[in-house]
Amino acid sequence: MNGAELVRHICTQNKDVLCMICSIHDDDAFVFKALKNGALGYLLKDSTGEQIMTALAELRNGGSPMSTYIARKVIGSFRPQQAIDAAMLLSDRETEVLDLISRGLIYKEIADKLSISPETVRKHVRNVYKKLHVQNKIEALNKLKNN
Repeated sequence: MNGAELVRHICTQNKDVLCMICSIHDDDAFVFKALKNGALGYLLKDSTGEQIMTALAELRNGGSPMSTYIARKVIGSFRPQQAIDAAMLLSDRETEVLDLISRGLIYKEIADKLSISPETVRKHVRNVYKKLHVQNKIEALNKLKNN
């Protein structure tokens, strides 16, 4: 299991344990998953030993230590997102795959129609999810429709 999953496991097993992530991962999905799962702090691995020790003391004293880069992500998540045309984020192929999904085609049918493998279709769909910050096809289609 990864660190975010481990935090969830630890926090559900013992409510008294204070968890802080120290990771190389700085992508939004991982950071927010770790925090949602119970991490009370998040440092990047480029932190010095002194910064880690200070963060541990802060954690024990009721704080939520974070690398400045992570703190900026957290604060930024509370700001209203600027309206971005979701379609502009996607490649032509990703838009084409999403259009075929909206027509009810399954991955195998899309692969046949575009002369690519079903795994390539899956990769395009994963890229769409990541770019649009969505979890499933319905959310992706709604995001495109609402822009």
